[in-house]
Amino acid sequence: MISALLMDTEQAYRAERPVSWSPGDSGNEESQVAVESGTRTAETRSRPARSIFGYEWAPAALFLFLDVSCWVLIYGTTSFLRGNGFYSTPLQFFLVDVLSIAVIIQALFIIGGYDRNTEVRSLTYATEHILSIAAALAVSSLFIYVAATFDQTMKPSRGVLLLSFVAFLPLSILYRRAFSKRIASTAAMRAFLVIGSGKVATEFYEAYQRSPNVQQLEFVDPNDQRVGELIAGKGSPAIKGHCEDNLANLDHRYSGVILAEKFECLGKDLIENLVRTQFQRARVYTLESFYEAHWRHVPLRAIDPIWPLQMGFQLARISPYHYLKRLCDLIFSAVLLLIFAPLFPLILMLIWMESGRPAIFRQSRVGREGHIFTAYKFRTMFMRDLNDETTDLYTRKDDPRVTRAGCWLRKLRLDELPQLWNVFKGDMSLIGPRAEWIRCAERYEKAIPLYHFRHLVKPGITGWAQVNYPYGESDQDALEKLQYDFYYIRHYSLKLDATIVLKTVHTMLFGKGR
Repeated sequence: MISALLMDTEQAYRAERPVSWSPGDSGNEESQVAVESGTRTAETRSRPARSIFGYEWAPAALFLFLDVSCWVLIYGTTSFLRGNGFYSTPLQFFLVDVLSIAVIIQALFIIGGYDRNTEVRSLTYATEHILSIAAALAVSSLFIYVAATFDQTMKPSRGVLLLSFVAFLPLSILYRRAFSKRIASTAAMRAFLVIGSGKVATEFYEAYQRSPNVQQLEFVDPNDQRVGELIAGKGSPAIKGHCEDNLANLDHRYSGVILAEKFECLGKDLIENLVRTQFQRARVYTLESFYEAHWRHVPLRAIDPIWPLQMGFQLARISPYHYLKRLCDLIFSAVLLLIFAPLFPLILMLIWMESGRPAIFRQSRVGREGHIFTAYKFRTMFMRDLNDETTDLYTRKDDPRVTRAGCWLRKLRLDELPQLWNVFKGDMSLIGPRAEWIRCAERYEKAIPLYHFRHLVKPGITGWAQVNYPYGESDQDALEKLQYDFYYIRHYSLKLDATIVLKTVHTMLFGKGR
């Protein structure tokens, strides 16, 4: 069953969106050809002057300029009103100013605050923006007051720093929201030129239809064999010809070029042209690179036995971050165990009062390199269901096996707290792919030949799949989440872990666990 799902996984995306194409994308083939051959030149001549937002780099440059200007103005004004913030020299004031804005920029970059594709008007982004600015305040304060301990002449005002961050927070959200519609409208006017007309291109079109992307797709056949046909039936774009001419006439209305065809079908001259396009005119994506850049996961069709040997992996045998991450796991797991220790007896009493003992649930799970370990969680189901070997592998919405106390523990992710002990011991990490129950892992490994790549890193309490995909309750969900796990393995880094932490805090605050 999973093998069958694996064949169709490129088409399984959660969010549906209506078909919205330009007038030239109707189901009438003759009108399609007319649009291609007769009106393209007229449209080009009548097209209005290029908007600054049409450039890929423009939104990032605009928000960077506004962030720096806004912070310098706010911090300078607040310091002036408070007597220059108790700095003895202008150099000290300048260094603190630069350090603070550098930390702010890095924090906003992590959550996509400079990415034109980020939906800045969403509640999720607003929450992550607030959390990132709060984290920037904490990091800036740490650096500044550590420096002040070594320089007695430096006495920064806590009030100035705090007031500056409090004033900067709403303004930085407001001007992002103010420009978001303009940026989105320019993005909707642009298109991706897709080279390919076969099954792979059709599957990509169907997957794109279910994605949040708003740019149009224009398909071109590199061999001119399906010119005028519709890529995926009625309502889908018509396939164009003359691939070389389309590449030669790339302009600002294209966001990039996407390869949806096998390399052996492209020809030497076309490949050389694509290389020149990549370095001189527009970004050229393979399907794998497009999935990673825009949808933040790795398509399973791109995984082969030598996938981990490819260039670009941040995970390495002697990666410095590997050791730094283990040190962070030790420190933070110990600190979090101390912080949440007062909650443990309360949670234990709630579980005992409703469904008896034991309150701690133990389960064999698969760790790094296939190592089997015992994971600990607060029990959220009735014992009779946990002991039943025929029980469903997945927890469903409104699952009757979940206790009333367990429902709230799952929503707030408090049932995961005992796993901090697994992190402290080294069986798990705070961040990584979900630690799968051994029954699930054995089932997936039989159905998915390359599933074991998931065990290249330690499992985590939270991870990229957990914060980007709903709680899995089917084999299809397991396949979808696996694509996010592979993305995490490929992009294993401090930046990605920091993003996961912010998204996890958002999930906990809004009770989105299950």
